[in-house]
Amino acid sequence: MRPRDVVRVGGAGLRTRPLRVFLSALGIAIGIAAMIGVVGISASSQEDLNRQLAALGTNLLSVSPGQTLFGDDAHLPSEAEGMIGQIGPVTSVTATGATQAKVYRNDHIPEAESGSISVLAARLDLPREVSVQLAGGAWLNEATHRYPATVLGAKAADRLGVVRAGPDQRVWLGGQWFTVVGVLAPAPLAPELDTAALVGWPVAEERLGFDGYPTTIYTRAEEESVTAVRDVLAATANPEAPNEVEVSRPSDALAAQQAADATLNALLLGLGGVALLVGGVGVANTMVISVLERRAEIGLRRSLGATRGQIRLQFLAESLLLSAIGGVGGVALGIAVTAAYASLQGWPAIVPVWAMAGGVVATLVIGGLAGFYPAVRAARMSPTEALAAP
Repeated sequence: MRPRDVVRVGGAGLRTRPLRVFLSALGIAIGIAAMIGVVGISASSQEDLNRQLAALGTNLLSVSPGQTLFGDDAHLPSEAEGMIGQIGPVTSVTATGATQAKVYRNDHIPEAESGSISVLAARLDLPREVSVQLAGGAWLNEATHRYPATVLGAKAADRLGVVRAGPDQRVWLGGQWFTVVGVLAPAPLAPELDTAALVGWPVAEERLGFDGYPTTIYTRAEEESVTAVRDVLAATANPEAPNEVEVSRPSDALAAQQAADATLNALLLGLGGVALLVGGVGVANTMVISVLERRAEIGLRRSLGATRGQIRLQFLAESLLLSAIGGVGGVALGIAVTAAYASLQGWPAIVPVWAMAGGVVATLVIGGLAGFYPAVRAARMSPTEALAAP
């Protein structure tokens, strides 16, 4: 038989049992859709992360004090910012400093209910250097950073019940009223700012008892020199005790979070594989029953001159066609699921071509394996045995 004859005969066998074919193809489709969905959603998430990192910049490094050899809290020298700024590839330096002050919605809140909100002294260029935007109001400037004014992080504003910034919005900070002049959007590269109330460096020293030591220094370096700068930051920030300095790359935390998702993706891929295997069993079951039901047809074809190879090829073609229907449907369903989920998350929808091609190839392999035994069984039937079957 010519290839198109094989396809035509195989298709005719499927058309006679549409419901059974649909259910078997559905099993294959669910398995492929699960795998395409997992790969597509993972790729979409990765692309979104890459775009975030491209926008935020991966050249941000942060320096903070660690502990002394005796386990006490260390502190960075007050000259650390200036010394780091002298490193050749460093393009900018800014800092925050932790104070002992607490912040409350008003002066009637019990002291213990601080909401875990820290009060940080901040440099004026902080938002630009850590790539954080304002959700409302304005950032501190040359005028307001010397007066009792504060900018709240995203979570801090929520905990304090501040929905907007303005001259009529005040919080009880360090035992005195501070005006909320701004509210920050979430800061992916500096999540510690989300739970902080930020005040100017001069007012923190004058009114909040701030000692002037920076507790986190943020620095950006030229992209090609980030690793080299990272290697010398500790010794530059505190030459006398570099072992008491911790250096991190905030973008690594986002990348690590993405890597952690790979474990869940592997689990979901395994579930998709199980669903695909179940679908393959359904195809095998359909083909075995098809052979039993069509013994008279097999006997007639054999008596009219069809060889064992042609009979075997006929049933193998049916199995491959059935799997291909399920595979193409599964790829389409997987793409639709990926697009819908990515749209809900605000991600770009990405489905790798290799995943779509691999899904179709996987279904053909499953179909070939599932249809091999029924095809061989049909080919082994003698014409007389097949025609004598009820």
